[in-house]
Amino acid sequence: MPRADFYLIDKPRFRAEPMLLVCELAKRAFAHEQPTLVLVRSQDEAEALDARLWDFDADAFVPHQIAGDEDDALTPVLIVPPGVACADRALVINLRDECAPGLFERVLEVVPAAGDERAGARARWKTYQAAGFEVKKHDM
Repeated sequence: MPRADFYLIDKPRFRAEPMLLVCELAKRAFAHEQPTLVLVRSQDEAEALDARLWDFDADAFVPHQIAGDEDDALTPVLIVPPGVACADRALVINLRDECAPGLFERVLEVVPAAGDERAGARARWKTYQAAGFEVKKHDM
């Protein structure tokens, strides 16, 4: 059964910098040898995450790149802006406002702290649930 995990930003360090939670999730995926797609909202967000993955943890190295070249298949964490095609992977971290497309076993939805930004997450929750996903919530 596919699974959707919703990570609700709650802790002060993640409220101050939501991208830090994305970096932590990517680090955990890499440590478990799970090739991962990170679906971002824009090219600017892709570049910001790319930069943040280099310096968020002095003791961590998360091999990553922005999708779009011949090294995509070899890169453990692939940052995918809208309009860029890439192969499906079993794990997806979704930052977009719509449900993650493609075939995957697990999706991690990062949900902002602001209440008005959580409405889309509620709709995605219902969509995943209706599609037969096991859905879980985690306060972060």
